[in-house]
Amino acid sequence: MTSMRVVVDLTKCEGYAQCAFLAPEAFRMVGDEALMFDPAPPDELQEKVLRAAAACPVQALQVDMADLPTPPPTATVSADGDDRLRHEGRIVIVGASLAGLKAAEQLRAEGFTGKLTMIGDEPEEPYDRPPLSKQVQTGWAASADTTLPRRRDIAADWKLGVAATGLDLEHNFVTLADGQHVGFDRLLIATGVRARPWFVPEEAGLDGVFTIRTRADATGLRERLLAKPRRVLVIGSGFTGSEMASVCVELGIPVTVAEAGPAPLAGALGGVIGRIAADIMREHGVDLRVNTRVDSLQGEDGRLRRALLSDGTTLDVDVAVVALGGIRNVEWLQGSNLAVGMWGVACDAGCRAFDANGLVTDDVFVAGDVARQPQPMFGYQFLAMEHWGNSVTQAQVAAHNMISGKTDRWPHLEVSAFWSLQFGNNIKSVGVPVIADQIAITQGSVDKRQFVAAYGYKGRVVGAVAWNQGKWLDFYEKLIEQAAPFPPPYDMTNPPADPTPVPAEFPAMTYPGRDATVVVTGHDPSERRATLVRGRR
Repeated sequence: MTSMRVVVDLTKCEGYAQCAFLAPEAFRMVGDEALMFDPAPPDELQEKVLRAAAACPVQALQVDMADLPTPPPTATVSADGDDRLRHEGRIVIVGASLAGLKAAEQLRAEGFTGKLTMIGDEPEEPYDRPPLSKQVQTGWAASADTTLPRRRDIAADWKLGVAATGLDLEHNFVTLADGQHVGFDRLLIATGVRARPWFVPEEAGLDGVFTIRTRADATGLRERLLAKPRRVLVIGSGFTGSEMASVCVELGIPVTVAEAGPAPLAGALGGVIGRIAADIMREHGVDLRVNTRVDSLQGEDGRLRRALLSDGTTLDVDVAVVALGGIRNVEWLQGSNLAVGMWGVACDAGCRAFDANGLVTDDVFVAGDVARQPQPMFGYQFLAMEHWGNSVTQAQVAAHNMISGKTDRWPHLEVSAFWSLQFGNNIKSVGVPVIADQIAITQGSVDKRQFVAAYGYKGRVVGAVAWNQGKWLDFYEKLIEQAAPFPPPYDMTNPPADPTPVPAEFPAMTYPGRDATVVVTGHDPSERRATLVRGRR
C-alpha cells in the first residue's frame, strides 16, 4: 500500500531522463525519449522521487503535496473582483476529473475561501486516464493507483458516485440523481467525454467486448489480457486503438486492427503520417486491415467468439477493444438553455458558457474535453481539444476568471499539444494539424523513425508532429504562435532528404454543428429568442 501519488506532464517532458537516473524504480525510459512512470511508487522511494521531481529540467513531474503545509495564495485581491464571492461564495464543479481538480487547485491558490463542491458520477476521486491504456495494461501499475496527486488541499465537499442530472439557471442550482439540489454562485462544467460503445447493444454486451475510458474498463481488460486470449481485435486505430495494439504486441498476444479509414492516425495526423504509422504496425507483426469495417461481433454462451469483417473474413477472437472515440457528456444539460450539443458546450475564450441565444453567461464556465471555444490563432474557429495539457490550462483559466473582475480575466490561448507512446515510439504534436492542407518533413529521417513534420494551411504553420524528436516542438510552437510562413524558411538542424511540401491528406471533415440546433421565435429585436432542439447523434 502506498500513499504517494505521481503524475508526469508528458507534453512538457523532453526525455532528459534525470528522473530515470535518480529513481529508476519509478521512472523508465522507452526508446530514446519516451517516459513511463509508476503513478503510485512505494513510500520508501519518496526521497528518490522528490529528488527526481526537483531535478526535472522542465518541471514535468508533479508529486502529491496535499499533506504538506498549504502554501499561501498567489493572489488574494482582484482589481475589480467580487470580494464577497472570493471569500464567501459557493462554487460547484461538476466533473471530478483532471480539469475539475486543476480548477479547484487554482481557485484555492488564488485565495478562494468560500464553499467548494466537487460532483462526480464515478465513486473515485479524480484519476489520470492515460496510464489506463499503457502502464495498467502492461502490468506496471494498477488502475487503482492512478489517483491524481494534489498540489494542495482543496477543502472540497465531495459528492462522488452521484451524477448531475439537471441545471436550473433561473435559480442557480444543479440537480443530482439522488434528488439533491446544490446551489451555486459560480458553476464549472467539466464533465468530459465517455467512450463511444459498440453500436449494436447486444454485441456490445458480450463478455470480452471492452471500451477503455474508466478504471473499471482498464481493470477488466487487464484481467482478460492476462488470460492470454487467442487474438485481440482492436476496432479503430486512433491513438487509443494504436496504443492498445502496441500493448498486445508487447504482451505477445496476436492482434488484428480493423480501421475503416485508409491508415492509422489519419484522422488526427493525416494520410502521410498515417502510412508511416501503418508501416510501423506491420513491422511489429500487427494484422492491420485498413478500409475495413467490423460488420458484426458474434458470441457463444454470452462470450465473444468471432468477428465478421467487411473484407469477407471471419476472425476467431476472445477480446475486442472498441476504440471509436468519445461522446461528450452533455445530456444532463438538456433543458438548461445553454448552447450544448454533440459537439460539446460552447464558451468564449475566457471559458464562459454561451446560452442558446449565443449570449455569454456570467455564472457558468466550461473546461476540459467537453468545452468548445473559439481559438483566435486559427481564425476564431470553435475547437474542442481533448488533450491532457489543454484540460489543465483551460481549467486554470476558467478558475481564475470565475473569481476575477472583467478587467482581470484571462483568455485561453494555449497552443494545443498531445503525446502518444506506441511500439517504442514517442509521438508528440503541437497546434491543430487537422486544419492543414499541406505537410512537409522538416527535420530528420522518416526511415530512422526520428523526424519532425510541419503542417501548413494557406502558407502558414498551423501544427507539427515529432517522431522521437519531441525536443524540437517548442520551436514549432513559437512558429505557430507567430503565424510563421509555411514551409518554415529556416535552415533546420538535421535537414531531411526531401523537404518538399505535399498534401496532408486529412479525411474530409464533417462540421458537427451544421444540423439545425435552434429554433428562433419573435419579430422585434427585443423579442427574438433561440431555443435548442435536439440534434441527431
